[in-house]
Amino acid sequence: MTGTYSQSLVVFSLLVAILASYTALDMAGRLASTEGRVARWWLAGGAAAMGLGIWSMHFVGMLAFHLPIPVGYDLAITLYSLAASVGASAYALWLVSRPELPWPRLVAGAVLMGLGIACMHYLGMAAMRMEPGIDYDPLWFTASLLIAIVAAGAALWIAFRLRTQQRRTDLLRGIASLVMGLAIVGMHYTGMAAANFPEGSICGAVYANGLDTKWLAVLVIVTTLATLGIALIASLFDRQMRTRTGLLADSLAQANEKLLQAALHDPLTQLPNRMLLQDRIDQTIEKARRRNFSFAVMFCDLDGFKAINDAYGHQLGDKLLIEVSQRVNALLRAQDTFARLGGDEFVIVFQIEEPEDAAVVAERILASVAEPFFIDA
Repeated sequence: MTGTYSQSLVVFSLLVAILASYTALDMAGRLASTEGRVARWWLAGGAAAMGLGIWSMHFVGMLAFHLPIPVGYDLAITLYSLAASVGASAYALWLVSRPELPWPRLVAGAVLMGLGIACMHYLGMAAMRMEPGIDYDPLWFTASLLIAIVAAGAALWIAFRLRTQQRRTDLLRGIASLVMGLAIVGMHYTGMAAANFPEGSICGAVYANGLDTKWLAVLVIVTTLATLGIALIASLFDRQMRTRTGLLADSLAQANEKLLQAALHDPLTQLPNRMLLQDRIDQTIEKARRRNFSFAVMFCDLDGFKAINDAYGHQLGDKLLIEVSQRVNALLRAQDTFARLGGDEFVIVFQIEEPEDAAVVAERILASVAEPFFIDA
């Protein structure tokens, strides 16, 4: 017997395969970034969504195929084919969630997943319970197995690579879904091409109260769209929650940084305050003991600063302190400490080779501070 295809259902089967592929890639990314119980839930949900998507694509493709005889499907065998699809999907998602995917594991995974998908396909064909049985062309049958394995390997490799992709994720995932969808559809219709139905064949499932094709079509389409839709919506909400959590974590980190800055630094000059200075001196003493070097602690203040405050006001005095701190800080090294105790009192801690080095640094600071200050009052 010669079968015909409904072009609209063939196109719909391709769309289902692409949607299932996109869901699988999205779930793989979610699974790789979670741990513990949450990861197990994503694995179970992802396997169900991906497995049902691949299975429904197969049965939409079967519904697109018309024979000149009544056709039905055995319920038990149909459910077995669904279990094979879900099992293969669960293994695939688990595999791409591993930290590494070496080539031997990729090849073994591709073979097992490909055979799982092929098992789903041919169990679905067996659900028709044709009498006499379907005659499969060995060449096309082997080609369908090879396509399933190659498609599975490509899907695993793409999913593993995309899970760490940070830029243009949606675009790359969409392109990858198109490639994977075409590969899955190619495997199905190659398997269909391998099937030969002898003249006079009958579908045993029709006479054994099997599933009618119309009811199967409604069940497959509604269940598939609902499952994949729920999976994608859950993934979208998860992405939004992760984004909000990330923003909250960044805000908290910035707030903590500001609190730490306020606790350990002078609010006017942003120099280390007395608390941080004490810690720096303790660290310097400990390092000097271990590494056997010398350091100097220099105290300095501004002569006549009180008169400036009284004559020009505290606002200008504060600006002068900021200018002085910036000018002196520019003369020091990154590892030196320049702290403000309060008012016009400052302390400098720095490493020296000889005692005379401290005098050299002091002279440089005095010369710099002696230069005129131009302050916009």
